[in-house]
Amino acid sequence: MITETIFDNTEIAFALKSDSELERAYFLFKMISIEPLVRIGTAATNFAIKAHLPIEGLIRSTVFDHFCGGVNEEDCLPVIDNMFEKGVSSVLDYSVEGKENDLEFDKAMNTTLNIIDFAKEKDAMPIAVFKPTGFGRLKLFEKVGRGDVLTTMEQEEWLHVINRFDAVCKKGKENDIAVLIDAEESWMQDASDALVTQMMQKYNTVRPIVFNTLQMYRTDRVDFLKKEHQLAKQKGYYIGMKLVRGAYLEKENERAIEKGYPTPMCPNKQATDSNFNSAIAYMLNNLNDMSIFIGSHNEDSAYYAMKLMKEKGLKNNEDRIWFGQLYGMSDHISFNLANKGYNVAKYIPFGPVKDVMPYLIRRAEENTSVAGQTGRELALLSKEKKRRKLV
Repeated sequence: MITETIFDNTEIAFALKSDSELERAYFLFKMISIEPLVRIGTAATNFAIKAHLPIEGLIRSTVFDHFCGGVNEEDCLPVIDNMFEKGVSSVLDYSVEGKENDLEFDKAMNTTLNIIDFAKEKDAMPIAVFKPTGFGRLKLFEKVGRGDVLTTMEQEEWLHVINRFDAVCKKGKENDIAVLIDAEESWMQDASDALVTQMMQKYNTVRPIVFNTLQMYRTDRVDFLKKEHQLAKQKGYYIGMKLVRGAYLEKENERAIEKGYPTPMCPNKQATDSNFNSAIAYMLNNLNDMSIFIGSHNEDSAYYAMKLMKEKGLKNNEDRIWFGQLYGMSDHISFNLANKGYNVAKYIPFGPVKDVMPYLIRRAEENTSVAGQTGRELALLSKEKKRRKLV
């Protein structure tokens, strides 16, 4: 796809890891590669947390410290500063999931507002992020998306959700910090999409500040992107889109079978990859109207974007194009891209250890289920361990 291969340089990929951190990463991915162990570990961890057993220290020193930056913003600073020295920016992600009340939703909003204040003082943090269901109940998003009549109480509740979205997007605009809004399950996404489009119309008048997220394992997302582009051209605003493959595949397919509707998912990985690359091509062809954040752990997609950028004569550090990966994963992509001058940001999850456990469990399950991902991490870590022994 591209003549120069850059992702096999493990010295650059793991430059920030000490020998002991390298060993810990190898141990963790080795454990994650054993599916029954992940299932047992997940059940045991959930039980231990519910029973208030003293296991936070163990979690903190192993899986938490590998995949998370810390328990609060200040705690993440060493990680942020170290990565920025290597050219990798940070997206602080308050990864507390599964909350269901206004108190928690306001807390998530205020944490995101604080992150933007925190970010405006640091060049290393040009981007903020939030999860729609961090700001409102999934069932409410679902009801709004279906066009159901809301009760008076629900109308008021939805107004609070709109106001939370608006407060964060407004603050992003005021401080010139991009705001990425994550995608979730398809049955809540219509309401979130409509709300994000509203925010784009309001705040993307000069450049993209507000970014929606497209999960490219959905068959309809390329068409959705094109429609959003047409709307933006008609109404005179810019589009920001983060592209990801998607994280709820099994849940989506199971629900479609259970409820008796056609799955919105692509039939296979090849179709998803094709969708993903089509969206990259479309966005790079229309860069005057939009900005793209390529959220991918897939080497081929990164090479494809690099190839198109080169063909179009775009600079590596073109400010409308960003690459992103999750902290603790795919360092060989992040740090090698940054080393070549591309714009790269790592999502850095943070939050109290017990509250971040649902996120960590999803990461472990995802690494177990995505073919080749854990094996690739192990091979790269093993290669770097051998290289260091020879130095």
